[in-house]
Amino acid sequence: MFAVLLPAYLMLSFIVVAYEKSDRYVEAAAVTVVTVPLLAYVYFLPGLGRLHLVEQWAAGRDVDRADALDATYVTARGAVARGLGSNVIGLALVFVVVGAIAGATQWRLVQYGILGACFGAAAQLIGLHSFVEGALRPARVAIAGDTGIGDSLPRSRPTFAAWAKISMLAVAFGFSIGAALLGAAFNQVSEKPALAVVIGCVALGFAVPISVGAGFAPSLRPIRDLAEGTDRVAAGDYSQRLPVVQDDDLGALAASFNRMQAGLAERQRLQAAFGTYVDPTLAARLLEQGDDVFTGERREVTVMFVDVRDFTPFAEANTAEDTVARLNALFEIVVPAVVDAGGHVNKFLGDGALAVFGAPNDLADHADAAVSAAVLVHRLVAERFAGELRIGIGINTGVVIAGTIGGGGKLEFTLIGDTVNVAARVEQLTKTSGDPILLTQQTVDALLSRPHGLTDRGSHALKGKSAAVKVFGLDPVETRFHRLG
Repeated sequence: MFAVLLPAYLMLSFIVVAYEKSDRYVEAAAVTVVTVPLLAYVYFLPGLGRLHLVEQWAAGRDVDRADALDATYVTARGAVARGLGSNVIGLALVFVVVGAIAGATQWRLVQYGILGACFGAAAQLIGLHSFVEGALRPARVAIAGDTGIGDSLPRSRPTFAAWAKISMLAVAFGFSIGAALLGAAFNQVSEKPALAVVIGCVALGFAVPISVGAGFAPSLRPIRDLAEGTDRVAAGDYSQRLPVVQDDDLGALAASFNRMQAGLAERQRLQAAFGTYVDPTLAARLLEQGDDVFTGERREVTVMFVDVRDFTPFAEANTAEDTVARLNALFEIVVPAVVDAGGHVNKFLGDGALAVFGAPNDLADHADAAVSAAVLVHRLVAERFAGELRIGIGINTGVVIAGTIGGGGKLEFTLIGDTVNVAARVEQLTKTSGDPILLTQQTVDALLSRPHGLTDRGSHALKGKSAAVKVFGLDPVETRFHRLG
């Protein structure tokens, strides 16, 4: 503040001396140099007693952070009021004293006092809010930068927008006065109009660094923080809070941004947890479109049942931990294979799993996708378990009703229809046919690319079906299957 005000006030003092056609520049400079530090003292020092809480907190003492932060706000509000009053009175006295030193008449001294008060008010209003905010910002960031204690503290009035308008008006008013004084002091503009351009440039040279650099820049730091925070959120980083330290509506805006960021982080955590227990495809659609997206619809799909053969003896002979670990190792193969093929693992059924291709998302080649996933699952299981775990896979194609069912806050996306029951029965048939994979005639007819290794196993009576169902065995070792599309 001292470095900003001193050159401007010195220039004004010299203008007064020049206006009086005097040569007492040294005395005018001495008065100004003594007065400006006194103004700075009145501006800051009387309120420093409130900052003892900040000093104690910085020293590691048991001081409540909220109290320390609030002390900075109280200090700032007091400094703003004192600064305006002291600057108006102080600069008025400087103009009067300098005018007296330069030999001005009594009436001229009264006018100099009025002029100094007006210019002092304008000069102070330019940076009235930002000076103190900039000075206290480092302490506030240290106290509250990584916490939420600044979010709910009361904000001062007027708002940042009002302060900005006041500052712009003060810039226009103050430097208009300065330019007019400069022109009058030299009394050359009437004879040399082009000199007005030089005077305007001189005034501009003082106005820009004072008003922009000192007046506005410190208050704009929260806006830069907000821009940086927006970039981080756009990149998916929700880890860093904005420091809520500005004592105006920009502080309230930073607090709102933090609440929004926390909500996005919670949504991300919810989606991650939701995706662990629910298929990622379902989780994404539910979060994007709402829970009314699966109200029920008829769709042609391909259903695949995977079941472990002779798993009951294994479960009886091993610990619960080993049993669960074995199943998880299997499903670590099944789930990625199904998802990568465009399918959806609808549910786990003890030592088995039900997968569907074509719901909830459309899949034109759902039959081909199911067969390719089945072949991949069987191959990876054989490699992973080396014959210690054997599976059977049944595949059927047809129309199902797909939608969410449930109640009492518990809903589940499910498939209803004979197509699902047939796929389950066909999987059971693999135990008697000896085939690792069985397909129904409906699935074979729906294939866009018929794989090698298909063997007609004839028609079989299935429980719940009045007509026999024709099935085909598929040897995954001989299969050379390539999906189309």
